[in-house]
Amino acid sequence: MKRLIIPILVLVMFCSCESNDSKISGDLVNNPASATEGRNRKEPRIEFDVTEHNFGKMLQGEQVSYTYKFKNTGDAPLLIAAVEKTCGCTDIKFPQTPIKPGEGGSITISYNSEGHKGFQNRRVVVRANTNPAETVLKFKALVETVDRY
Repeated sequence: MKRLIIPILVLVMFCSCESNDSKISGDLVNNPASATEGRNRKEPRIEFDVTEHNFGKMLQGEQVSYTYKFKNTGDAPLLIAAVEKTCGCTDIKFPQTPIKPGEGGSITISYNSEGHKGFQNRRVVVRANTNPAETVLKFKALVETVDRY
């Protein structure tokens, strides 16, 4: 009889106890991108005049630059964290300080065609405190080789 009492007590304890720990409270779920919260939250917006530029035909070895102009059309300061290039042939200059709402700025890319030939299609990725967090800027060129005869 003693052998049956202990297993029965253990079984009763596990089956009869319902723990509130296994339930998740709705208060723990927080989606900052939800429809109601997103409308009330202040956030910056980056709006470029253009996001693509065509340098056209150029000779191999030429260096060219283009400046992408933008404006913060949001209602909070815009902070550009990084502008990432996909090629060592590109140099980038961008603002390191916050851009206030309504103000503008620019990102200048310089492309060196040395060692390249044919159609070039490049991009840089602007990472900022915006939604979405990334904006892609593109540029292209047709690099022609110089005949040396």
